[in-house]
Amino acid sequence: MDRTFLWIGALAAFIGVAFGAFGAHGLRGRLSPESLNVFETGVRYQMYHAFAIFVVAIALTRFGGWSVRAAGWLFTLGIIVFSGSLYALALTGVRTFGAITPIGGLAFLAGWALLVWAAIAG
Repeated sequence: MDRTFLWIGALAAFIGVAFGAFGAHGLRGRLSPESLNVFETGVRYQMYHAFAIFVVAIALTRFGGWSVRAAGWLFTLGIIVFSGSLYALALTGVRTFGAITPIGGLAFLAGWALLVWAAIAG
């Protein structure tokens, strides 16, 4: 198993669980329902992609290749940009952060596309 993506995935999942608990217990009543929903979307996508990074760590031992490794980095970038911008938007209300979110979404999509490529090209 690739250790780099194992620790990145584990760290992303750890932070996702912590932020999920913070959102559920620390932010409820302090944020509007809309802002809380935005925050929870960031947590949800962070957790999905933390597990995707674990898949990358496993796939690297089986398939290797640039596309699998690039997928892991794109998932990592996506978590930082997509989830990070949603956290910032929810906590600050600054709408500019929402404009950055789709860049993270594109990183997620590109990562999934590269995993498809790796599976087909094998």
